[in-house]
Amino acid sequence: MSDARGTAPGIGALLRSAAAPLERPVHFLGEVLLSAGAALRGGWTFRPEDLGRVLADCSARAVPIVLVVNLLVGAILAFVGAVQLAKFGAGIFVADLVGIAVAREMAAIITAVVIAGRTGAAFAAEIATMQANEEVDALEVLGLTAVDFLVLPRVASLLLMMPLLYVFACLAGLLGGMIVSVAMLDVSGTAYMQRTAEALTWTHLGLGMGKSLTFGALVGMVGCYYGLRAKRNAAGVGVATTGAVVTSIVGIIVLDAIFALCANALDI
Repeated sequence: MSDARGTAPGIGALLRSAAAPLERPVHFLGEVLLSAGAALRGGWTFRPEDLGRVLADCSARAVPIVLVVNLLVGAILAFVGAVQLAKFGAGIFVADLVGIAVAREMAAIITAVVIAGRTGAAFAAEIATMQANEEVDALEVLGLTAVDFLVLPRVASLLLMMPLLYVFACLAGLLGGMIVSVAMLDVSGTAYMQRTAEALTWTHLGLGMGKSLTFGALVGMVGCYYGLRAKRNAAGVGVATTGAVVTSIVGIIVLDAIFALCANALDI
C-alpha cells in the first residue's frame, strides 16, 4: 500500500509535466472561441478598417503566388501520371489523377503552406513587434483585449478567404494538368475537362473545402499565438516568425493525416 501511495503522486506529476506544454495553447484556443462567440452575438471590438486591411492582404495580394504554385503542382502531377499511364495507353486518365488529387489534397495543402509562409509569418511578426513596442500592453490598459482586437480579425479573415483561395488553387491545378496533358499525350482540352468533370464529385470538393477552412483557422491562430508569446526584443520577433511558420506547416500535415484517416474510416 505504501508503495502504491508513493507511486501515485509521481505518476500525477509526470502527467502534469507532460501536459504543461499544451496548457498555454489550449488556453489561447479557449480565449479565441469565447471571443468568436461574443463577436457573433454582436460584441466585437476590433475596427472594420483592420479587418478590411487583413482581408485584402489575405486575398487579392495572395492570389498570384497561390495561382503560380498550384499551376506548377498540377503540371507536375500530370507529368508524373502521364509518364506511367502512357505505357498502358491510358493517358486520358491523367485527368482523373490530377482532378481528384488537386481537389482532395494538393490545392488545400499547398495553398495553406503558402499562406503559412506568407500571411501567418506576417501575423506573427506584426504582433511580435507590437509586443516589443508595448503596444499590446497599451491595448490592455485601454480595456481592449489582444484576442478581441488583434487575433479575431486575423483568424476571421483567413476563415473567409481560404475557401476562395482554394477555388482559385483548384482551377490553377487543373489548368496545369491540362497544359501538360495536351502537350505530352495529344489529348484535347475539351476531352480533358470532360473527363475531369466526370471524375470529380461534390464529395471531393467538399473534403478539400473543409480542409481549407481548418487549415486557415490553424494558420491564423498559430501566427497570432506566437506573436503574442514573443519576447520583447528583435530576436524575439525572428523566433516568433520562424516558430509560427514551422508549427503551421507541421500542423497542416498532421491535420491532413487526420482528415485522411477519417475519410478512410467513413469510406469517402
